[in-house]
Amino acid sequence: MTHPVSQNPLHQKRTNLFILLSGIFITNAIIAEIIGVKIFSAEKTFGFEPAQIPLLGDWVLDFDLTAGVLLWPVVFITTDVINEYFGKPGVKKISYLTAGLILYMFFVLKIVTMLAPADFWLNINREGNAGNDFDIEFAFTKIFTQSIGIIIGSLVAFLIGQLVDSFVFQRLRKATGSRHVWMRATGSTLVSQFIDSFVVLGIAFKLFGNWSWLQLLSVGLLNYIYKFGVAILLTPVIYGAHALIDRYLGREHAEQMADEATEKSEGFF
Repeated sequence: MTHPVSQNPLHQKRTNLFILLSGIFITNAIIAEIIGVKIFSAEKTFGFEPAQIPLLGDWVLDFDLTAGVLLWPVVFITTDVINEYFGKPGVKKISYLTAGLILYMFFVLKIVTMLAPADFWLNINREGNAGNDFDIEFAFTKIFTQSIGIIIGSLVAFLIGQLVDSFVFQRLRKATGSRHVWMRATGSTLVSQFIDSFVVLGIAFKLFGNWSWLQLLSVGLLNYIYKFGVAILLTPVIYGAHALIDRYLGREHAEQMADEATEKSEGFF
């Protein structure tokens, strides 16, 4: 016999919404982790020479960013939308699940890189390459195997950032009510990503690496400036997401969900 609650159209819509948002969140977080090994030059991408900005003593700064920053803003937006309608419990649930899946991904990639490559696969991928010395096995391993420092740093920073984001978001919502969506969305992202920017670098490249404090501060500052700018630029997207969800759920039910989410979001943890 079907449970009565499952027949409620609003309950079904709420479930569908959480599944959709969770899918967007998990997909972008995992892809961002995979592509994060590539560092790209923002200046050269747009046809400019490296900036070579003198920053903090002798350290010269270019706009070199991890490719993962292209997708993390999607994760930030999704976090805020989940926070709005499902509160801290919803953010924690999806954040812990995502962290577990990212760890599982790293484990699988590590196992895969340990498999012996087939000779024909190596030979086929050498053909047509200058010097006939291209080693696809080496390239595959370098791309998909990250250091333990980067893995630990990214996971710790991710979880701390999510907890801080949800905490600040709900504090701002309690202060502003249903008004000023931009304030709680942007404000929570700016606070959480300031912490995230330095935690991941501190663990990955200071604790497990040999970066100087000056280099850590410089690169962390650049990453934060980027995230700050993106958070501001994406404010219209937040309003667009709210408008679509309000239309899907019905404005009255959407506001009720948001109020209930705030009531369930006491404390930091």
